[in-house]
Amino acid sequence: MELKPVAPAAKGHESRFVGEMYSTAISGRDEPSPLIAGVVRFMPGARTNWHSHALGQTLYVTEGVGLVGTRDGEVVRVRAGDTVYAPPGEEHWHGATAGQVMCHVAMVVRDADAPDTTWLEPVSEEVYRAADEAVASA
Repeated sequence: MELKPVAPAAKGHESRFVGEMYSTAISGRDEPSPLIAGVVRFMPGARTNWHSHALGQTLYVTEGVGLVGTRDGEVVRVRAGDTVYAPPGEEHWHGATAGQVMCHVAMVVRDADAPDTTWLEPVSEEVYRAADEAVASA
């Protein structure tokens, strides 16, 4: 058994996120475990860029209210206790609603033959606002 100290929070890089967000690693690239996990905190309006994962991604929401959207226009509102799974290769984004913070544990499994995450372009303000408004009225 190994007790690991709490990792310092890192501010999200603008090449992968819109707005203010912070991540804290839980499990990294420790061999032989293939699990990569971290706590991600999004301030209101913050979100990831479009991205996909070679072996999919699981998000477990721990606090606040957020959004998860896919390229086909599907958007779900998530709250503490919700779990969302994005299958391998599905282009998606996630983040906080315009008025609330959102925190989740993000989990992916490392793929030795492909990048864990393929980062794409930012989610536009237009797409984000439409998603936020759609779930707010639902």
